Amino acid sequence: MNIAKHMEVIFVAAAVIGAATSYASAANDRAEALAPAAITTVIAKADSSMPSVTVSAKRLTAAEKAAL
Repeated sequence: MNIAKHMEVIFVAAAVIGAATSYASAANDRAEALAPAAITTVIAKADSSMPSVTVSAKRLTAAEKAAL
């Protein structure tokens, strides 16, 4: 089978499958189970315990960069 010859059919089939799956997943009712307040609380907890790194080093000069 010559794939280049049938590329339009492959694209249309992929578009139809993608549209069907996105329509089917849009009808999912599980997304309504979480309230916006619950989502905000989870985000706040994740931000408060997130580790942070402070780098305190000098930058290389042009001569030092050229030596590397």
